[in-house]
Parts: sequence; C-alpha cells; structure tokens
Amino acid sequence: MGKKVLFQSENLAIINEDIFSTRAIPSQEIDLVITSPPYNVDIRYNSHNDGLTYEDYRRFSKRWMKRCYRWLRKDGRFCLNIPLDKNKGGQQSVGADLTTIAKECGFSYHTTIIWNEGNISRRTAWGSWASASAPYVIAPVELIVVLYKDSWKKTSGSRKSDITPGEFKDWTNGLWTFNGERKTRIGHPAPFPVELPLRCMKLFSFVGDLVLDPFMGSGSTLLAASQCNRRSVGIEIDFHYCNLAIRRIEEDLVRRNADPK
Repeated sequence: MGKKVLFQSENLAIINEDIFSTRAIPSQEIDLVITSPPYNVDIRYNSHNDGLTYEDYRRFSKRWMKRCYRWLRKDGRFCLNIPLDKNKGGQQSVGADLTTIAKECGFSYHTTIIWNEGNISRRTAWGSWASASAPYVIAPVELIVVLYKDSWKKTSGSRKSDITPGEFKDWTNGLWTFNGERKTRIGHPAPFPVELPLRCMKLFSFVGDLVLDPFMGSGSTLLAASQCNRRSVGIEIDFHYCNLAIRRIEEDLVRRNADPK
C-alpha cells in the first residue's frame, strides 16, 4: 500500500498520511467506511485544527467525504458518527448539515441510529438559567448516520454474516445505549468505544470485508475489525496517534490469545 504504511499485517494496515494526499487506497476497494471525524469544537489534537469557521468545516467535510465515496465499492456502506448539534462557537445543526453534504457527494441516505452515551460534558452553557428568556437545550446523544453508494443491497463479499439473532434484534432498534470512552484511559482527546464500530461491522458488513476509518485516531475501528474477522485500513495524519493505535491493537491481540474465550 505504499511507503506511508506505518504498520501492516495480513488483515490490517495503518497509513500515517493526510487523508487528502494519500494514494494508498485504490478506487472502489472499500466495503464499509466507519468513522468519527473531527467535530470542530476546538479539541486539542496534535495535528489538526479543530477550530475552523463553520463554513470552512463544511468545506473540509465535503472534501473528505468525496474521497470516501470514490474509495467505496458500488454496494459499499458509510457509517458516520457525528454530533446531533453543537453550541460551542454558536448553535449549529451539525448532524443535519453533514448528512446533507454526504448526499451532495453522491451518497444515498438509509437511516440514522441514535447513540445514547449519557454524556453531559457537551453542555458548556445553560443560556438563561431557569428562564424562558434564552435557554439552551442540549441532547446527550450522538448520531450514526448510515448511507450507501449505489445500491443498499449488498451482493459482494463472502456473504457470511456473524451477527447473532439477539444482536440483530437489539441493534436494528435504532436507539443504542452504551457508554462513551474515557480519553484519560485511552490517551487520545476524542476516542470512541470499540462497541460502536463493532456493532456497525456486524450489522452492515460480511466477514472478511474491508473496512476503512479515514480518521483512525486511537484505532478503535481497527480493534473492532480485528475482533470480528474483518480486514481494515486506518488513515491517521498524526504519528503519535498511529503508534497509540498500534500499541492498543498489539495489546488486544496478546489479551485475546491469552484468553481465547
């Protein structure tokens, strides 16, 4: 996959490169994209400006989504984890705006999963306290917007599913409730839990499919892929976060080999 590949095994590759300049991924190679892009809420990443104007953020989002669209197979899917809205730096309908941008890039809309993570830390202001003057309403949920390229029916790949009947029944209910990940535990400013990409993979891809996370961060998507027999590629511009992801993946493999249950 090129000289920018920092880590590679039989089923996994980590690319330490800018999503906009990498040529490591051929067109129509990816079965499923799962990612949580920067939210533009001034998080202190090592190698990304998370304090763009909202218009610049919209342009940034359209640029990377266009690349993902080109990388996906014709029956490829796209799971986009984004906030419902934000109030930092001004009220913005992030979920609605990025869904619209995805459709402008060529994606078709399928559904939206509501992730109830119970995270009240998103609240940065109350507005007018105990008054109808100018209150702020902030929902402690995030979205997983599910889109696809040309066809929702998946015909390529192994055609082998590994989701259990119980998981299928629970996860096709579009309200998912599980905890978020602690950044102090992981060592990344905005990690998401492995549970999120794991559910998306088992629900929306076949065993052996190739999964891409274009904003790999601490490697949660690749960890999930390793745990459910999917191939995976992560793109991450920051060298430190790439090494963090490699360490997490290696430690997880050691743990699972020691306890195969």
